[in-house]
Amino acid sequence: MDAALAAAWNAAVAPKDEVWHLGDFAVGHKDPAGLLASLHGTKHLVWGNNDPPAIRALPGWASAQPFAEIEREGHALVLCHYALRHWNGQRKGAWNLHGHSHGTLKPLPRQYDVGVDPRGYRPVRLDELRPRAAAAA
Repeated sequence: MDAALAAAWNAAVAPKDEVWHLGDFAVGHKDPAGLLASLHGTKHLVWGNNDPPAIRALPGWASAQPFAEIEREGHALVLCHYALRHWNGQRKGAWNLHGHSHGTLKPLPRQYDVGVDPRGYRPVRLDELRPRAAAAA
């Protein structure tokens, strides 16, 4: 399973792509540092409930934090491991990207569960969310 997830990551992510991992990285993996080093992209961690300090401190993260607000491709993004009920800029078009819920929550407008289980077991590209985002805007 680990090899399949890593292969799916590397098929979806180019070496120079930026990736924001929204928590629970390498749960139970015997060599998380080796796994992280094998994955393409500049990798940022927004840690989750299964990311102890040792995971957060792995070499290979460009950054590691509990929460992030960024702008990419003209979109204000609020990144958190957990789905938020309200977020900064929500009424002004900001999106909330999250993991944790494994596809079990009904999303609010402009809220996306980008965890691997509801997304084909691979990272999701921001442009893949646009068709739904346009309908929800």
